[in-house]
Amino acid sequence: MTTSERITTPSSTVPTFADLRGKVAVVTGGSRGIGAATCLALARNGVLLAINGRDPQALAASVAAVRAVGGEAIAIPADCADLAQVERLRDEVEAHYGVPDFVLAFAGGGTGKPVPLHEISEQDWRSSLDNNLTATFFTLKSFLPGMLARGMGSIVTMASAGARVASGAPAGYGAAKAGIIMLTRHLANEVGPAGIRVNCISPSAVLTERTRNTMPPERLAQMQAGFPLGRLGTPDDVAAAALFLLSDAAAWTTGVVLDVAGGRVMV
Repeated sequence: MTTSERITTPSSTVPTFADLRGKVAVVTGGSRGIGAATCLALARNGVLLAINGRDPQALAASVAAVRAVGGEAIAIPADCADLAQVERLRDEVEAHYGVPDFVLAFAGGGTGKPVPLHEISEQDWRSSLDNNLTATFFTLKSFLPGMLARGMGSIVTMASAGARVASGAPAGYGAAKAGIIMLTRHLANEVGPAGIRVNCISPSAVLTERTRNTMPPERLAQMQAGFPLGRLGTPDDVAAAALFLLSDAAAWTTGVVLDVAGGRVMV
């Protein structure tokens, strides 16, 4: 058996939630990886989608994948670290669909390899915060007025295991994702009385297409061995968690950080 054959990935097991049919969701960072997988899972559950991303080609591919499974989606390119662009995104979503039922603030990502704290450049530090924490803040700030006026809705933000435990993630990335966790809890407490739930997903290592293409199989197998469940995560694992948090099955769940981490994070 080769090293690559030892990298275990389960078949897709994304569940179905009848209560999601006909709802509207905006997914930032929905053009690739976890975001794209979540868009597909939502589409298979009858959710109408506004998919956001920065790369027009990747965004078009995500929309095409949703339509290929019979879903409905529109593409709205925008940089979520720019408030004016996020406000335009909101205006286009509301003009097409009305106020969304669900907001999934997934835009973000890492910036560079980990280096000692004193060697982090100001540019890399600001980029980590802007692309993760600030992008999430701008998304929530822009879509909340409509949701508050309607008095209902569900929001899911995206953190990381790097925000939960000190790991190999860059310090700026971990700090930004930790900020998203507290932002989520603060907002859940603030808007719960208005009928809006706010929860956070915190994944550990997820085997995306990018991870497969950039990391040697030997390293992936080594990482896999460190998980109690014996494998790396998949985008579908995270998508299933998002579906649960959005659905009526989680109707009494808010302010939660859900560690989709294969047992690697237990806090």
